[in-house]
Amino acid sequence: MSSKRSTFPWKEFLRSVAVIAIPIALQNLLTTTGSMVDTMMIAPLGELSVGAVGLCAQFSSLMFSGYWGFMGGGMLFFAQYYGAKDDGGVNRAYGMTLLCMMADAVVFSALALFFPEFVMRVYTDKPAIQEIGVQYLRVVGFAYPLQVYAMAMSALLRTTDRVRIPLYGAIASVATNVFLNWVLIYGRFGLPAMGIQGAALATVCAAGVNALVILLMGKVQKHPYLFRASQHFVWNKAFVSEYFHKCFPILMNEILIGVGNMVINMVLGRQAEQAIAATAVFRTLEGLVIGFFAGFSNAASVLVGKCVGAGELDTAYERAKRLVYLCAGFIFVVCLTLVLAHKPILMSMSLRGESLEIGTGMLIIYCVAAVVRMSNWVQNDTYRSAGDAAFGTILEIAFMYLMVLPCVCLTGLVWKAPFLIVFACCYIDEPIRFVLMHIHLYSGKWVKPVTDIGKAALPAFRAKHTKKSRKAAVQV
Repeated sequence: MSSKRSTFPWKEFLRSVAVIAIPIALQNLLTTTGSMVDTMMIAPLGELSVGAVGLCAQFSSLMFSGYWGFMGGGMLFFAQYYGAKDDGGVNRAYGMTLLCMMADAVVFSALALFFPEFVMRVYTDKPAIQEIGVQYLRVVGFAYPLQVYAMAMSALLRTTDRVRIPLYGAIASVATNVFLNWVLIYGRFGLPAMGIQGAALATVCAAGVNALVILLMGKVQKHPYLFRASQHFVWNKAFVSEYFHKCFPILMNEILIGVGNMVINMVLGRQAEQAIAATAVFRTLEGLVIGFFAGFSNAASVLVGKCVGAGELDTAYERAKRLVYLCAGFIFVVCLTLVLAHKPILMSMSLRGESLEIGTGMLIIYCVAAVVRMSNWVQNDTYRSAGDAAFGTILEIAFMYLMVLPCVCLTGLVWKAPFLIVFACCYIDEPIRFVLMHIHLYSGKWVKPVTDIGKAALPAFRAKHTKKSRKAAVQV
C-alpha cells in the first residue's frame, strides 16, 4: 500500500485539479461577489429590503434544487461519455439535460411572475417583508430561464475542457449587474430610482449577458457539442431509461433537500426581523464558501467521471480519495479567513447591533461545520460522477428528515430556543454522515460506469477490492 501511495503522480494530479478547479472557483466567487455587492447596494434601502431579497434567494435556491438534479445527472453522462470519446453520447446527454433543466426554470418563473404573494407567504409572516419580496419576484422571475440556460451550457463546457468560457461569462455578468444596480436602484443618467425593482431588473439583464457571452465564445471557439442541435434530441428508449435511472436519485436528493431547506428557512423566517436580516447576509457569505469549494467539487466530478468512463477505474478510485482531503484543506483556509475578517464584511452589509451579533454567531457556527459538510459534498459528487447516485441520496434525505428537520422545528417552533441554537441544529448530522460516506469511499462500491469500456473494466476492479476487503477482515 505504501509503495502505491509513493508512486501516485501528485504533480500531474494537482495540475489537473488546478486547470479545472481554479476557473470554476473564480467563476463562482465572481457570482457570489456579485451577490454580496447586490446586498451592499440594497442595504441603504433598509434591513427589511435585505431580508426580503434574501428570502427570494431561498425561493431561487429551491428552483436550483430541481435543475441541480438534472445537471448533476447530466455531468455524470458528459464526463463518462467524454472520457470514452463517445461524441454521440455527449450530445444526447446534453439535449436531455437542457430540456429537463429548462422545464424546471419555466415552472419557477411562472410562480414568481404570477403567484409572488403566495411565494412570500410561504417564507415569512412579516407583511412588510412580503410586500417588498413581491415587487422583487415580479421582475426577477424573467431571469430564471436565462440563468438555467447558462448553467446547462456551463456544465457541458466544464466537463469537456472549456472551463474558461463560463468564467468570462461570469465576469461580464457581474460587471453588468453591478453597473445596472448603481443605475437602476438609485436612478442615474436621468432614469427614475427603481429601488428593489431596479435590483431585480439588473439581475435579469446580467443573466442575459451571461448566456449571450457563453454562446458567442462557444461559437468563436467552435465547441464540438454546444451547437449540434440536430444530435441533441436524438434519443432511443435505452438511453432515456438509463438517463432517468441515474438522474432520478440525484433529482429526488436535490428536490427533497430543497424542500427540507425550505422548511428550515420557513422556521428561520419566523424569527425576529434582526435574525431574518442576519440570515440574508449569512446566505450571501455562505455562497462565498460554497462558490470557492464548488470549483474543487466540480473538478472531482470531472476527473473521476472521465476516468470511470475511460475504464481507468483504479485511477478514479485513487483520485477520489485524495480529492476529499484536498478539498477539505482548501475549505478550512477559506473559512478561517472569513472568520478573521467577518466584522467589517458584516457591517458593510448593513448589520448593526443585535443583527451583527446574530450574524457573527451564525458565521462562526457555519465555519466550524463547513469542513465536514464540504467533505461530505465532494464525496457525494464523486459518487454521482462515477455512476452511484443512490448512496449519498438515501443518506442525506434520511438524516435531513429524521434528524435535522425535527431538531430545527422543535427548537425553533415548539421550545422557542435562542436563534443560534436553532441554526446550529441545521448541521448536527454532518459528522455522522462523514463517517458513513468515508466507509463507502474506501469500499469502491460507488464505481458504476455507464460506458461500455468502463463496464468491461468493472469485474477486475470489483475482484481486486473484494480481495482487499477479505484480507482486511482476516487481519482484524
